[in-house]
Amino acid sequence: MPLDILLQQILNGLVQGSVYALVALGYTMVYGILGLINFAHGEVVMVGAMVALSVSQLLLAAGLPPLLVLLLSLLAAVAVCMLLGYGIERIAYRPLRNAPRLAPLITAIGVSIVLQNLAMIFWGREYHAFPQMLPSSPHILAGAVINEVQITIVLVALAVMTGLLLLVHRTRLGRAMRAVAENPSAAALMGVDINSVISITFMLGSALAAVAGIMVSANYGIAHYYMGSILGLKAFTAAVLGGIGNLRGAMLGGLLLGLIESLGAGYIGDLSGGFFGSNYQDVFAFFVLIAVLVFRPSGLLGERVAERA
Repeated sequence: MPLDILLQQILNGLVQGSVYALVALGYTMVYGILGLINFAHGEVVMVGAMVALSVSQLLLAAGLPPLLVLLLSLLAAVAVCMLLGYGIERIAYRPLRNAPRLAPLITAIGVSIVLQNLAMIFWGREYHAFPQMLPSSPHILAGAVINEVQITIVLVALAVMTGLLLLVHRTRLGRAMRAVAENPSAAALMGVDINSVISITFMLGSALAAVAGIMVSANYGIAHYYMGSILGLKAFTAAVLGGIGNLRGAMLGGLLLGLIESLGAGYIGDLSGGFFGSNYQDVFAFFVLIAVLVFRPSGLLGERVAERA
């Protein structure tokens, strides 16, 4: 493969991996606090994208500048997704907090199906064109092409991930979150409001999901009610790859999975003699999931959260 094509695949992988990392952080934060997998998280990504789509269409029709429309759409999507995350935790998961682990898992799948169907009713089954609110003129880098939307995705993802790390490791809220993740009973005895910390964790993860949803829609130019399903599974794979329960692991896993997918899509045609094409790139994510579960279940950076009885 020529060097410029290799570099193009790496750039594409970094862009896609940045999105995976943001969504994976939502999975790993909830797992770190509660020890459960929120399989409805992918649908929160979808809701963020669809809310941003509706708000941006209204504001663009009103004649507002595209950059202002993008900012307001982002704020609206984040607000709606945070409320949705709070509602999911309060209604679906809190009553099952002491139930057997299978119960919240089944509930998460049920919430995912409900959100998909509500989105289908509200926005329809068709694909929607996402408004272009950022310049998309290409830039050439050693033969590879990247545009402003993709550059913005990577920079925003890095900024958000850095901000989250600072929040968790340098603030009082972060200390409370780490205390609950380590030992909820001891944290409660020390005066930490367990319910509030868990709700805030869900809301933070949902805010990241809203940002990721807008990134995906802006990058591909489309949004639809089913867009969060496969994305959520891939982000879960990224969280497992990096070490679920570990924030840095989720970031690393997301970036690595994006690179693996992109490079795999670029090479699979040559390696298979043209029998497989780049449309098989989704297979790589699940190959990675199987390999990690078989050979290193704790992920690349291990698991910091002790297994609960």
